[in-house]
Amino acid sequence: MSAGKRAGGFDIRNFIGAAVGIIGVYLLVVALTWGPELDKTGGVHANLWTGVAMVVVAALFFLWARLRPLAAAVTDGEPERDER
Repeated sequence: MSAGKRAGGFDIRNFIGAAVGIIGVYLLVVALTWGPELDKTGGVHANLWTGVAMVVVAALFFLWARLRPLAAAVTDGEPERDER
């Protein structure tokens, strides 16, 4: 077996990281522009802390995909197909 091909941009971790990151950034923008409404959340600025946590999780997903890339196994006996 040869080394294989990397999944690259089509790795599901990149899509999950992007989705979580977009929502996290949205929550941070909402937290910084709207009133915190602390009486509804028991004194916790929920949008701010949830947004920060989601951005951190998104960064971890991107870091995980970068440090441990997926590779599809390619055997030596089979020719590689160029699927366009």
